[in-house]
This record gives sequence, C-alpha cells and structure tokens, in this order.
Amino acid sequence: MASPWAGELELEFAKRQQQTVLTRNYAVAPWKIQRSLYPEGDQVCHCILLHTAGGLVGGDLLSAKIHLQPHTQALITTATASKIYRSTGEESLQNIHIRIDEGANLEWFPQETIAFAESKYRQTTRIDLASNATCTLWEIVRFGRTARGEKFLDGNWRSHTEVWRDQSPLWIDRQFLNGNSEMLGSPNGLNNYAIAASFIFVGAQVEPELITRIRSTWEQGNYQGVSGVTRSLAGLVCRYCGDSSSDARKWFQQIWQLLRVSYRNRTICVPRVW
Repeated sequence: MASPWAGELELEFAKRQQQTVLTRNYAVAPWKIQRSLYPEGDQVCHCILLHTAGGLVGGDLLSAKIHLQPHTQALITTATASKIYRSTGEESLQNIHIRIDEGANLEWFPQETIAFAESKYRQTTRIDLASNATCTLWEIVRFGRTARGEKFLDGNWRSHTEVWRDQSPLWIDRQFLNGNSEMLGSPNGLNNYAIAASFIFVGAQVEPELITRIRSTWEQGNYQGVSGVTRSLAGLVCRYCGDSSSDARKWFQQIWQLLRVSYRNRTICVPRVW
C-alpha cells in the first residue's frame, strides 16, 4: 500500500515597481506550481496550482501558506478539478493559511472538487486581512460522480473557513455533510442536488444596490437550481445548489465581474486553464 502524501506549499507575492511578482515558490509533492502568467498586465499575477497525484486518498495531508505583501494582486486557481477518493478509514486533510497585507487583493478560485462516495475529507482555511485588503474566493463541490450515477453515500465532508482582521472575525463558515440518503434528499441538506457551491467576498462593505444587481444576474440567467445572496458586515456570501458546475461557475463569474468593476475598476480576466 502506498504511503500517504504530505504536500507542502509556500507562496509569497511582492510588489516590484508596478508588477506583482511571485518571490517565494516552495512546493513539496504532490503540489506543483506552474509559471506565473500576466494576461491582464503586470499588476495582477495569475498562479496555477497542480496536484500531480490527481486526487487525495485517506491519510493524505496538504498544507499551504500564502502571503500577499502590501498592494499586491494575485489570482490563484488550479489546473484541473480536484478529486477526493474513497477511503477505508482515514480522512484526507487540507489546511490553508493566507495572509493578505494592506491594500492587497487575492482571488482564490480553485476548479471543481469531486467528492467520491465513501470519501472522508476535512479542510480548514484561515485568512488574515490587513486594512484595505480584500479576498474573493469560491468553492464548487460535486458530491458523487454523478455521470456514473454515483451518490455521496457513506462518506463525510467537513469545511471550516475563517477570515480575521485586527483579531476580530469578519467571516466564519462551518460546513458538515454526512453522506446518507436522508441528508442527500432533505431540504436542509442537498435537496437531491449534486453540487453545493459558495462565493465569498470579504474585506469591504457591499452596498445594497450591488446586492440587488447580483440577484438580478441569477433571475436573468435561466440557471437551474437554487441560490442565495447575503450581505455581510464586511462583504457578501452567495450560495448555489444544483446539478451544473457550469451554471455555478457562470453565475460566479458574473458576480466576480460586478465586484471587480466596483472595487478594482477592472474587468475580469478568465484564466486560460478554465
């Protein structure tokens, strides 16, 4: 039996004149970093992460530390969808700590995660924001390999995200899904949908008018599934539940576009790996 992975990742971004540069790039397998890209100019560094093993098995532990120095802007995504494989006992773990300094902005947009039936997964994400720093992130999770007719049975999913500023919490989100037919079918669970997705913007107040515009994008998009948009004390939270990862991503991109223009006066630039 193969030994579990213990992958480590450390990234640090700094400002060099007017360019955001990846100044520290340390990766232990299965993490791998592809070269930095600048499809929208020097100010925003696009960084693509690759999981060379293809997915996580029970006992795997991935850890990442990401630091954005003052006034940097970075977009981080993944090269492919992530997979959480069936486990006979141990959990797969992922721990991420992100520090975003004054005036910096991180966009954290991993591609879809697929949780196989009987998989066991736990992730924790801690984000520390300095003044005038913002973070935009999404998570799109498919429970079960639905193309094969598989349902997320006899597994469990745990996710804990915290965002802090000046030792005060701005956003704390805890999710737990126990894979069984009752939870999958319950209106308080997945309601027979396969995908649960979240879009979070945190670090700045969002005006009610922008919330109205975001809700309109859902109403006008003819998307399948259900959604919710909530204004928080320092940002917003959008939820999607449905069967189409494409719908989730398209809607999230519309939200991202509205936020980008409002807070950065810049239109979105879709990573080419998507």
